[in-house]
Amino acid sequence: MPDNNLTINGKQVAILEGESLLEACAKIGITIATACHDSRLEAYGGCRTCLVDLEGAPRPVPACKTIAGNGMTINTTSPQLDAVRATIDEMLECTSRAAIDSYVDKNRFIGYDPEQCIMCDRCVRYCDEVMQCNALEHVGQGSNAFIQPTQGQSFLDTSCELCGGCVGTCPTDALYSKQSFELIDTDSNQQLATTRTVCNYCGVGCVIDIESQGNTIIGIDAQTGVGPNDGHLCTKGRFAWQFVNHPQRLTTPLIRNFDNNSLEPASWQQALEFAANKLSSIKRQHGADSIAFLASSRCTNEDVYSLQKFARAVIGTNNIHSCAAT
Repeated sequence: MPDNNLTINGKQVAILEGESLLEACAKIGITIATACHDSRLEAYGGCRTCLVDLEGAPRPVPACKTIAGNGMTINTTSPQLDAVRATIDEMLECTSRAAIDSYVDKNRFIGYDPEQCIMCDRCVRYCDEVMQCNALEHVGQGSNAFIQPTQGQSFLDTSCELCGGCVGTCPTDALYSKQSFELIDTDSNQQLATTRTVCNYCGVGCVIDIESQGNTIIGIDAQTGVGPNDGHLCTKGRFAWQFVNHPQRLTTPLIRNFDNNSLEPASWQQALEFAANKLSSIKRQHGADSIAFLASSRCTNEDVYSLQKFARAVIGTNNIHSCAAT
């Protein structure tokens, strides 16, 4: 089947059936600003920041919601478009679009600042389309419109799972992480840094971005289009990271002193030798099947594979399980 083609700023672009003009532009490196668009959601076209000129159309069209067609001619820049976009940007930035000034909620994780809201409805659509929990709603019309948890309740009293997906998709930080807001030091000279890694709470392998200031983690986010999670995170993945800097977190091996029944710090070499001697002693006295191995759900697949190999090949038992399987 021959490719369908359209022309963007004088360049021929091959397109697939169902692609939007926004996606077609991205193929040739043209980035068009958006506010209400999230590639994980159905096209909305509400903010109008992605307007482009379509030859034959009476007015500019939203690139995110217009399906690319064979033979189309598109221009992404023109004096008319620049003027329209400037007006739209001014309308979005000059004042809040929400009809309420503040919102206080008793949950620990998600905060809402209506003064930053531009009424793009990305949070509402994320809840409806992705999480299917209807935890947020768009109330009213025009200048009387605002976003709130369903029926004005606390997030905790709705069907919200506190996944923070609304925080992740919000383009203006109207929805934000309360923990990050409390931890970030605006007076500090330390630069904010982002480190990409893999969440260790389960075996899915979600790719996360750890946001830090100095040696302190201030938040976790995930980027759309990256990893198996595509920007989605569960409650633990997005909000449960305090254990990293917790004062009770173990930072060195501990060996129990049976004389006084206390746990005492030890080096890794001492701890490994102690464990090896104990395992060998138990195997000699009671047999290999008297020993069992339990892997944490935070272990990687490679770690779990190594553990089962050790259990079966070294100790000689099939008594191995992972809590991620239950």
